[in-house]
Amino acid sequence: MDDKTLIDMLERASAAHGPAIALRTPQRGWTFGEVRADALRVASGLRAAGVGPGDRVACLTKHGAPCTLLALGSALIGAVCTPVNWRLAAPEIEYIVDHAGAKFMMVDGTFAPMVRAAKLPSVSTTIATDAAEGLVEFERWVARFEPAQTVHAARPADTALQLYSSGTTGLPKGVEISHANLIAAFDGLEPGIAFHAGAVMFNALPMFHISGIGVSLFSISRGGTVVFQPEFVPERVLHAFEHDRVTHTFLVPAMILALLNSPSVRATDFRSLEVISYGASPISERVLVDALATFGCRFVQVYGLTETSGAVVWLPPEDHDPGGPKAHLLRAAGRAGEGVGLRIVDAASGRDLPDGEVGEVWIRSPQNMIGYWANPKATAAAYPEGRPGGVGWFRSGDAGYLRDGYLYIHDRIKDMVISGGENIYPAEVENALMRHPAIADCAVIGVPDPKWGEAVKAIAVLRDGMRADEAGVIAWMRERLAHYKCPKSVDFVDALPRNPSGKLLKFVLRKPYWEGRERQVN
Repeated sequence: MDDKTLIDMLERASAAHGPAIALRTPQRGWTFGEVRADALRVASGLRAAGVGPGDRVACLTKHGAPCTLLALGSALIGAVCTPVNWRLAAPEIEYIVDHAGAKFMMVDGTFAPMVRAAKLPSVSTTIATDAAEGLVEFERWVARFEPAQTVHAARPADTALQLYSSGTTGLPKGVEISHANLIAAFDGLEPGIAFHAGAVMFNALPMFHISGIGVSLFSISRGGTVVFQPEFVPERVLHAFEHDRVTHTFLVPAMILALLNSPSVRATDFRSLEVISYGASPISERVLVDALATFGCRFVQVYGLTETSGAVVWLPPEDHDPGGPKAHLLRAAGRAGEGVGLRIVDAASGRDLPDGEVGEVWIRSPQNMIGYWANPKATAAAYPEGRPGGVGWFRSGDAGYLRDGYLYIHDRIKDMVISGGENIYPAEVENALMRHPAIADCAVIGVPDPKWGEAVKAIAVLRDGMRADEAGVIAWMRERLAHYKCPKSVDFVDALPRNPSGKLLKFVLRKPYWEGRERQVN
């Protein structure tokens, strides 16, 4: 493809595939021609709301089609779509929208009361994806406007999306992803999952994830159909696989396990399925064996980050060989994609490490983000050698090693927990937990969980004379943080292990739960 920007992509795809269905929801479908026309109407509506080049446009929605149209419409006027994690607590959402300085916001009716109660001084216009008192619905809003006659002259290096990742310090960072980043990601994804015009991509992933918004835009770019569902409900997903003749999908391992455990799975026709790609956390051999037998299609594992615009490392179908001579490769994340460089760097010395030695994974790719919005310090830390020519070596924060060209993720730097594909930083959870009136000290770690991969565990020291129980602490936390970040269990101890300088020894806390495992991720 010769696309340079999302605008090029939209024009080419609509010209090539105009009458074919591009987006489909349980309620309706959009042809490629209708996607282009509605995106141009969104562009007109945003301009009428005072949105211009460089402005951020927030959306808090479970609905993939409106979010995709908003992203395209924003790009057409040089604005930047900023999907917000709807699983966050109200103060977290307020911080992100304010940090982005969003002028316009689209919300689901479910979230409208929370948004009304929030302090969002930059937002001047709010609409709803569905019924919400006092807000115009998206489709009615779109219908008010004629398609824009002129579009922004976007450059490949311009920011196209701004997604927020959890921060190690507790504050989310706005990841700026350019048009060029996305186009490079699409070019790598097509051969990686053997996608083709006319393919059907099922997407129940959150649109605030690069995987959710990314595969939707990618499918449009390649002339495929995206079938959306607002939430992952196994029975509905299985019905869609059969009813919509789904050929491709991206799932996290916890989703695959949920489908395998559904009573409907044995009665579902999977003959249309060609490729299931998965990532965000490793898959167990047992789940993979069951999935290969049940779905009867090829499997591709991917590794990447929001900061790399998605997948940069691939484990292809031929390397999925449970019980065979390549079975050991199931522990690998895969090989670097086209144009992707990988280094394993010793954090202390900065030197590159040889095969088999564990260090931090550094990535060089045309997919690497521009940087963190309004955070030059964090950007500089992410690119310690700079970004000469606009491309630099990005510090992933993951510990791993290379062997025979394959990347293996060994552990996680900065103690991050991945639960059900969601990144959870203990520092953020600990900061909230320390505000509990009965807790004097605490630590948060990830422990193995058969369903979610890992679960958040809190280990707490109570203040003298104070009492607290596990259920009460968890309930208290759920009022202050997104539920998926909150501890699933709480242990109470007399003291936390620390070295003579006072540094918390989390490896001591983790050891009993990871005993007998070769690596400290699950």
